[in-house]
Amino acid sequence: MSTAALSFGSAARLYDSIRPTYPVRAVTWAIGAEPVRVLDLGAGTGLLAGALRAVGHAVIAVEPDEQMRAVAAERHPGTRVLAGSAEDIPLPDESVDAVVVGQAYHWFTPQDALPQIHRVLRKNGVFAAMWNIRDDRTPWVAALSGIVGNEGYGLESAWQYGPVTPWFTEPERSSIEHTVTVPTDRLVDLVRSRSSYLTADAAEQARLDREIGELAATDPALAGRDSVEMPYRTCVYRMRRV
Repeated sequence: MSTAALSFGSAARLYDSIRPTYPVRAVTWAIGAEPVRVLDLGAGTGLLAGALRAVGHAVIAVEPDEQMRAVAAERHPGTRVLAGSAEDIPLPDESVDAVVVGQAYHWFTPQDALPQIHRVLRKNGVFAAMWNIRDDRTPWVAALSGIVGNEGYGLESAWQYGPVTPWFTEPERSSIEHTVTVPTDRLVDLVRSRSSYLTADAAEQARLDREIGELAATDPALAGRDSVEMPYRTCVYRMRRV
């Protein structure tokens, strides 16, 4: 696993306080509305686990970073939060009905992770990966992405991380729009929770801080406002165990 993939622990509480959660519609489309036993793989601080629990699913969280796990356990008392990775899942064979991954599949090594996900899923179980992507169709969001880079982890293709066969059916895709209220003075925190910021040198971090502050102070959609509605598209890829 890369250094960038494990960079979030130092900012675990910041990450948890500013990153968006996932809409109920995305969770329901991914694995259905009927309560099932779900593995949240690469669970981070439990943002997706919270959305899963809210609609009645029984959740087991697996996360490699100790500091992220600590926040997840604190957020979700009673949920099993286990040390582990996508390439070495600490669960028995065929022990869950669904595996979901929020904002993390691009960190996995698919040739190692997919057989593990297949192993822990029950027959006909569902595997779903999803990402919250800022919607750059809004001009001020496009300006923000011009500073920090966009988040298009796969909106342009059905599945860009390699083949999922022979373990899973070809992915189906859905894109669900929603908004999240963000305090304007915390837009910089949203960027500070990204791996690209956490692994950048001091000069690059200073540039990002400065340019995001300037955007918040001068863009007509942001200047003088206490908060703003950040538009997102939640991109979901769903497939079944074969």
